[in-house]
Amino acid sequence: MSGTTGAGSPEGRTVAFIGLGNMGGPMAANLVAAGHRVVGHDLSADALAAAGKRGVVPAASAVEAVPDADVVITMLPAGRHVLALYQDEGLLAAAAPGTLFVDCSTIDVADARAAHEAAAAAGHRALDAPVSGGVVGAEAGTLTFMAGGGTGEFTEAEPLLAAMGQRAVHCGDAGAGQAAKICNNMILGVSMVAVSEAFVLGESLGLTAQALFDVASTASGQCWALTSNCPVPGPVPASPANRDYRPGFAAALMAKDLGLAAGAARATGVDAALGLRAAELYEKFATEGGADRDFSAIVQTIRQRSGEHVT
Repeated sequence: MSGTTGAGSPEGRTVAFIGLGNMGGPMAANLVAAGHRVVGHDLSADALAAAGKRGVVPAASAVEAVPDADVVITMLPAGRHVLALYQDEGLLAAAAPGTLFVDCSTIDVADARAAHEAAAAAGHRALDAPVSGGVVGAEAGTLTFMAGGGTGEFTEAEPLLAAMGQRAVHCGDAGAGQAAKICNNMILGVSMVAVSEAFVLGESLGLTAQALFDVASTASGQCWALTSNCPVPGPVPASPANRDYRPGFAAALMAKDLGLAAGAARATGVDAALGLRAAELYEKFATEGGADRDFSAIVQTIRQRSGEHVT
């Protein structure tokens, strides 16, 4: 990928993949399709069985998956899970010396740096490489990876990232990938709220959704939240709004990512008023029944709170 893009990968590497859920499962399957031997584990028996049907060799535990691995990839819910697996549950101790650990989870920058330090202390190498693109991108192999760590580690991981995505960017040292991910998703969360508010305002002023889309999508309001993940049915046939807001990118995950961004903003003293407000809105939306819906479904809450009938 030469730092940004590329295709194809050499065959024959053994990869341990821990976390085979909605994202990890198809990512691991794409590695298998690229010619790698993938040994995987997930706490969910159903997820493990589904991955097995796609060519992943099932392991009874995470620790049993890693002894013969050239690279260990993790895709887990939070930083505490990564650190517990690395240290308390013995993943680092079970791996061969010098193994490359690539964490694709979205976690706190401080936790990512702690994971790097733990890997180094155990005689291994590490890369934080969170992803953007959602379940659709994981299935299609079109994810974007944002990587933090050494240049050598990134270069070694590139062929694997190419098998799972269409773009990888080396963002800097340890934790830089996570920093890029939460900043990107803060932009996305704020823009989705703004786009949703604009559609509800347009409706109240008598504009059709199609008319507003036709203007904004070719004018200064153009953004991914509008043109690829439009929050109202009709203008973008592939958007979750046309599938009863089935994710996509679940609102619970957006709330998590915005929470990480908000925490980082507070810790660094950055005046991120819109990012903090978006974090509050998505946390409320997720806890009030929207967790499993696409994050664009927040438009319905905005419509409700505006006194309009939810369609």
